[in-house]
Amino acid sequence: MTRNLKSHLALLVTTLIFGMHYMIGKSLMPVPFQPMQLLFLRSLGALLLFWIFQRWYVREKVVRRDLWMLALCGFLGFAANQALFYAGLNLTTPVDASIIHVLNPVFVLVFASILIHEKVTFLKIIGIALGAAGALILILYGRMVNMSTNSFAGNILVMLNMLCYAMYIVLIKPLVARYHTMTILKWVSFFGFLFILPFTVKGIFQLDLPSVSFHAWLGVGYVVVFNSFIAYLLINFALKTVEASMVSYYTYLQPVIASVMSVSLGKDILTLPKIIAAVLIFGGVYLVSRMKKNVPGRVKEGA
Repeated sequence: MTRNLKSHLALLVTTLIFGMHYMIGKSLMPVPFQPMQLLFLRSLGALLLFWIFQRWYVREKVVRRDLWMLALCGFLGFAANQALFYAGLNLTTPVDASIIHVLNPVFVLVFASILIHEKVTFLKIIGIALGAAGALILILYGRMVNMSTNSFAGNILVMLNMLCYAMYIVLIKPLVARYHTMTILKWVSFFGFLFILPFTVKGIFQLDLPSVSFHAWLGVGYVVVFNSFIAYLLINFALKTVEASMVSYYTYLQPVIASVMSVSLGKDILTLPKIIAAVLIFGGVYLVSRMKKNVPGRVKEGA
């Protein structure tokens, strides 16, 4: 199996993890957890996992000047990104949030072209447009979008979350070529936890532990182990081979996976619009992923 194929499989698994997180995260708020309480548990859990595994498997030092960039990535990718997402998801719906995240590959494409000079081609733009169209068909088909005041405020927060995550994906890309994935995430999670600590520590002491059910703790476990630890590892692994715009494009596969799961469980039916949407999205994947072959002089980054 080639490294490029492994990267796409890693992104596919990450997409599945993120897609399930919309519903799991929403089910945990505002009861039994407030957004900042859930953020504290997620950040602390991820920090412990990354530091423990990095100490066991990797012995690597980071150049001091790179710590500043890791701190910025910690703020964007762990602190601001996650805080805005939970605060926004608490006010809006998973459907609204997924609609906004359709814009993520567009912003990543813009940031990547400006900051790390990824090549923007006509076919790549067409691929992203196809994916956005397919994702919107799947998300909006047969649904009503809530535009109430609370939902609007939540949508703004999710939009800001999406911008922070897009910037994180672009800025972390050069670092994954120089350091081991575990080393990067050890420091990114450390700085991220420091940034959120002043805003979350008070709320965690107000948490009513007896009211938290076993199923709720399982949800927290999913958020920490899968959505923070495994997903971020897989993203950094993929970034060693594929472009930042390709990583963000997999956002469009989240509604495809959700739809397939619903059909397989008998909770939904396969319709022509869904088939058309899936064709558009996978066609876009093909166009965006094949761009790497058309960039002359591109050097494949090491593991």
